[in-house]
Amino acid sequence: MMDTKTKWAEDRTDWAEDRTILANERTFAGWIRTGMACVAIAMGLSALIGESDLWFHPGRIVSSLFCGVAILIFWTARKKCLETVARLNDHAAKPLPTAMVTLLSTLMTLGAAGVAALLWVIP
Repeated sequence: MMDTKTKWAEDRTDWAEDRTILANERTFAGWIRTGMACVAIAMGLSALIGESDLWFHPGRIVSSLFCGVAILIFWTARKKCLETVARLNDHAAKPLPTAMVTLLSTLMTLGAAGVAALLWVIP
C-alpha cells in the first residue's frame, strides 16, 4: 500500500507534467506569433518599397527572406512542440493533438508562401 507522502509526491509530479504540457502550447503559440511577425515585416517592407519598375527589386528579396524565415519558424515550432509532447504523460491536461499542430503549421506556411508569391506577382 502506498503511503500518503508518496501519493502526494506522485500528484505533484503529475501536476508538473500537466503544467509543462500547457507551457509547451503557450510556447508553440509564441513561435507562431513570431512567424506571423516576420510575415507582417515582409508586408510592411513591401508597402514601404511601393511600386517599382524593377522586377528583381532588392526590397522584394528581403521581404521574401522574411517570409522564408517565418516558414522556418513555423516548422521549428511544430518540431519542438511534438518533441516535448512525446516526452510527457498527460494527466488532467490534454495536449493539443499532433494533427492540429501540423495543420496549423501547414496553414501558416501556406499563408507565408502566399504573401511571398504576391510580393513577386503584384507590381
